[in-house]
Amino acid sequence: MSLNDTPSGERIHIGFFGKRNAGKSSLVNAVTGQDLSVVSDIKGTTTDPVSKAMELLPLGAVLITDTAGYDDEGQLGEMRIKKTKQILNKTDIAVLVVDSETGLSDTDSELVGLFREKNIPYITAYNKSDIKEIKCNENEISVSSLKGTNIHELKEKISSIAINSKSEKHIVGDLIQPNDIIVLVTPIDESAPKGRLILPQQQTIRDILDSDAMAVVTKEFQLAETLKKIPFPKMVITDSQVFGMVNKTVPENIPLTSFSILMARYKGFLETAVKGASSIRELRDGDTVIISEGCTHHRQCGDIGSVKLPALLKKFTGKNIDIKLTSGREFPEDLSACKLVIHCGGCMLNEREVVNRMQSAQKQNIPFTNYGIAIAYMNGILKRSIEIFPELLKEVE
Repeated sequence: MSLNDTPSGERIHIGFFGKRNAGKSSLVNAVTGQDLSVVSDIKGTTTDPVSKAMELLPLGAVLITDTAGYDDEGQLGEMRIKKTKQILNKTDIAVLVVDSETGLSDTDSELVGLFREKNIPYITAYNKSDIKEIKCNENEISVSSLKGTNIHELKEKISSIAINSKSEKHIVGDLIQPNDIIVLVTPIDESAPKGRLILPQQQTIRDILDSDAMAVVTKEFQLAETLKKIPFPKMVITDSQVFGMVNKTVPENIPLTSFSILMARYKGFLETAVKGASSIRELRDGDTVIISEGCTHHRQCGDIGSVKLPALLKKFTGKNIDIKLTSGREFPEDLSACKLVIHCGGCMLNEREVVNRMQSAQKQNIPFTNYGIAIAYMNGILKRSIEIFPELLKEVE
């Protein structure tokens, strides 16, 4: 990945939804200026979601997804609709594409209901205005993908929604001051390709530099020597898998946390993750724990999700726990058979998708935590690792 690439999790996700033959694919092609989707008069040409990461001016880095018709039929159609619903879980802005000739249908109204249920801001685009033009309200627009009518205006509307709903967020920048020194403990992860740091480390370094502070990067076995040379850093941030070792090295008067804990806050589920950690003590023989990663890297012999975390869970609880692993876009809808979900920091997923997973667990009364919180809890250092967030300390007292 080059320095100019924006990760999928940091892009604004824009989804195009509607009935078959409403012109979703042709409108996506018009908005992107590319032949992203196959266009045909045959109903159901788009069978699977098609996504494209790109720069959409004036908005910037986005991920645009074209979905199958929500009125698809048959057994395959049901599967396609299910995939469309999954896309809704990570959609930041929805564009409902309606055929101007036929107008709003019950299917369109059902989609609007889903947008509202999931609090997704949306625009209704009446396509084929070259055949019939619709008088539109504020969150509606009449367009023609064939003639290019109002395509620029549609992009402006999408940008306006994104700008109005976007808040300034930091991984650590709001916790530090200019010229502060932050020590980052970054063991070289076996799953990280040569020459790269893993994404949360990259993002944290950039946030520190953007805040005019100073980042000092060291390996775990060099930390003691680093602290001799920089005895009073503002904070130490560590990779979760060496939390125990780092805790013993860093003096109590220096704040300590992890990349994973900071990512949980950045993605909007830190408080839930802290509350969910205590359920680890309640696990019993035969209980199922889902360990979920947002990325799909090749698992190595020392992989934290599939090897280190399960081993720590079994050692800490002394129980024979059944571990289920999920990765990437794979996340079960039905969690009733499990007792706990332990999620990664979610750096490869956008905030909406991670929060949807959290909320799915909450609705089913399943505790939800993450790697860093769970590891800190099992090492007996959770309270110390969240002292920089005093409002959360009551959850572990």
